[in-house]
Amino acid sequence: MKTLQASDPSSFKGTVILPFFENENILQARLEFKNIQVPQAIFNGKKDSQYLVKDQESGNIFIFLGLGKNPIYKEIKTAFRRLTAKQADFFQENVLLHLTEEMGEQVLEAAVSGLLLGTYRLGHYKSAIDKEKDWTSISLSISTNLANAEIIVLKAQKLAAAQLETFHLVDLPPNKITPSFLAEWAENAGKQYGFNTKVLDRKRAEKENLHAFLAVGQGSHREPQFIIMEYRPRNAKKHVGLVGKGVTFDTGGLNIKTQGMVHMKCDMGGAATVLGAMQLIADLKIPVSITAVVPCVENSIDNQSILPSEVIRSYSGKTIEIIDTDAEGRLILADGLNYLIKNYKPDTIIDFATLTGSAVGTFGYECAALFSKDDNLLKVLQECGEKVGERVWPLPMWDVYQSEMESEIADIKNYHGKPYAGAITAAKFLEFFTENHPSWAHIDIAGTAFGDSEFAKTKHATAFGVHLLLKFMENL
Repeated sequence: MKTLQASDPSSFKGTVILPFFENENILQARLEFKNIQVPQAIFNGKKDSQYLVKDQESGNIFIFLGLGKNPIYKEIKTAFRRLTAKQADFFQENVLLHLTEEMGEQVLEAAVSGLLLGTYRLGHYKSAIDKEKDWTSISLSISTNLANAEIIVLKAQKLAAAQLETFHLVDLPPNKITPSFLAEWAENAGKQYGFNTKVLDRKRAEKENLHAFLAVGQGSHREPQFIIMEYRPRNAKKHVGLVGKGVTFDTGGLNIKTQGMVHMKCDMGGAATVLGAMQLIADLKIPVSITAVVPCVENSIDNQSILPSEVIRSYSGKTIEIIDTDAEGRLILADGLNYLIKNYKPDTIIDFATLTGSAVGTFGYECAALFSKDDNLLKVLQECGEKVGERVWPLPMWDVYQSEMESEIADIKNYHGKPYAGAITAAKFLEFFTENHPSWAHIDIAGTAFGDSEFAKTKHATAFGVHLLLKFMENL
């Protein structure tokens, strides 16, 4: 949708969106629209409520949108996303979003990004009889008293664009989203948005001794790709390292999954988060230096697959006993983290991964599991997540859990083999390869990157972590 600044709302022709807080004076919608009156008995701004009315005199369609009493950012965003997702027929050539004086920057940003996210559809490969709606032909005018409205709208558009790109990366099938596809995506995005991309293929990864990374992909005919992205603004204040788990499909390896494999295209959700965040951060020219590592493999099965009980090497030089080939994400992250730390020495490191079912069992689908020994980093990430509706909550990183990962034959084993503390022991495994970095955080997004919602009939991507990372960078 194209966005415009509304000059005279009273003379507007088209669809008008009027958001209201609960118990706001609804009897008179807005002074600019004197012909439209709605009794509070019918509509009072209650959360998730809508009321549609057509003005016979002007021909305008008015959508009254209830935001509730004290809506948080995510609730506002979802309310507006619901409009374009479920009321698309009312979005014709011209749409006006009319905000009152008390509706500030948060409402405007959430509204615009929500409307744009609602245009997303999962039918990427449908042979549609009817032509899909052309959202680019619709003009969105905005009426607000905010002096910096243009800046906020532009930010909302770029935020939505990055999240929509993340949706595509996770939702498209694994025969499309391969390691090579993600590498090409990163190279193209770097050229478009202004960051450098280097990709290590199998031969170059062998020369770099990325043994754990290569071990996971050795059962697949698809070439593994170790992606390194560098964003270097001139006015950078800090240097942040990002790592994203990029398992483009996870069969479980020889410890083959017995259920839920149809959804394992989402196992590159951490990679998608980091790629989407790189696009957004560079697009907005955030003054933070970023080095992002995204190890991408397909965990498949053939006579070359790693075997349970094998001992493999890692980039760090430490050896790993393979207890379970379905605990593969932590292996590529181990090499990714260690490579990042040794070669780039960032001030702070954050990794994102759809790592464990244990995280889902603990927090369900509303919150990601957060791990760090840096109390300040924990606090900032929690606060940033709360502000944008991407909640994270800490689990303990006590050293007593490290004993669970001790191996008799190697330096460490990749799985403790017990039905408890799975997310914690996975985090302790990763910590083993961080060289005791003082400011590292691991975020397990297994329950939040991909799931059910009102916006599709099947599980789909959420782009969890993209906005969280932006908010975090803005607060450095």
